Amino acid sequence: MVITDVRVRKIYPTGKMRGIVSVTFDDEFVVHDIKVIEGQNGYFIAMPSRKTPDGDFKDICHPITSSTRKEMQGIVLEAYEKAVLEKAEETEPEEIDLEVDFEDDSEE
Repeated sequence: MVITDVRVRKIYPTGKMRGIVSVTFDDEFVVHDIKVIEGQNGYFIAMPSRKTPDGDFKDICHPITSSTRKEMQGIVLEAYEKAVLEKAEETEPEEIDLEVDFEDDSEE
């Protein structure tokens, strides 16, 4: 199974949850609501989950092997970082060079 598309749906500038992502596999199967979380040791992904009656959260779907999780996390975080940079470029004010021409009428 190959990841064929990653779409960053939302970016949050503050808080532990930094983004929401959708991942498409083989152009045939999509998983929505994968969260990008900022942890103590950097960013990681959290799979979609639901709350159980006893208050715990259980993943709805998840990679079975650690190598698949690592590969998926790398691809998702790369797409997230790219989206953050693109958003920052969109919101940066344009640099404007102003040429000021004036006469100094003060006597020295």
